[in-house]
Amino acid sequence: MMAELLTTTALPIMLVGAMVGIASSAVGTFLVLRGNSMLSDAISHSIVFGIVIVWLLTKQQSGPVQLIGAALTGLLTVLLTEALASTKRVKQDTAIGLVFPALFSIGVLLLNIYANDVHIDTHTVLLGEIGFVWLDTLDIFGLPIPQALVSMSVMTLLNYAFIGLFYKELKLATFDPALAKTFGFMPSILFYVLLMLTSSTAVAAFDAVGAVLFIAFAIVPASAAYLLTDRLWMMFIIGALISIASSISGYYLAVYLNVSIGGMMAVMTGVFLMLAFLAGPRYGVITQLVKRQRARQAPVEPPPSV
Repeated sequence: MMAELLTTTALPIMLVGAMVGIASSAVGTFLVLRGNSMLSDAISHSIVFGIVIVWLLTKQQSGPVQLIGAALTGLLTVLLTEALASTKRVKQDTAIGLVFPALFSIGVLLLNIYANDVHIDTHTVLLGEIGFVWLDTLDIFGLPIPQALVSMSVMTLLNYAFIGLFYKELKLATFDPALAKTFGFMPSILFYVLLMLTSSTAVAAFDAVGAVLFIAFAIVPASAAYLLTDRLWMMFIIGALISIASSISGYYLAVYLNVSIGGMMAVMTGVFLMLAFLAGPRYGVITQLVKRQRARQAPVEPPPSV
């Protein structure tokens, strides 16, 4: 029964999309809380440079070496960004806008000059094609498991293992870095490890969904969760649920409308964000309007007589 389900196209596509969303939203939650959402965009583009450099050195297009190269490139992106921002001549968002286009363009140039015959192209890196994940499978316990699902499951476990092991430290470093330093937690080290995991998650997601959908899954579910709850642990749960719902609804809408599956999944994350923005139980626009209307209609009690 399970083998029959996995040989269909629908279930593997939705599973891969959901797993990419769960892994990406886990690290994206801290990026959103720290106000570093643009770093996911910067990292997902600049690691093209790392992928090409690793291929030129090792001739390997995938595997642990590529993950390490991507992680180091993500770290390089952040270090260069902070170096520019520390000059006080440019703001951090401007520094991000200077660094990642430079690394991305260098990576594309190297790709076109030295690796033109390799199965890596900018279209795949940016957009991916989640609709074909069921074609590349591994035989695990007699079941055809998509390779993208295996790699994203590993990244999900790594991301949540890191968050689980250093939950208190990450929480304190995110909301009060000065206090974290006082306790000796070294928030900068935790942040760099988090960015390396973000880079590794991005490169693991490239073959399946591309950079654009990775960015959507990394930032939008976490942003929607931020509008719905004030508890960090609940943000992870809500972000994962939104990712799953976006993958399922995005797939069926894409099939119905005959449009890009990955693109529709990204659109659905935006739909859920808009719903959270409008109808959130505490901070939603509609909720605030209703509260104001009720406050206006509430009877005004006369002051007590002396």
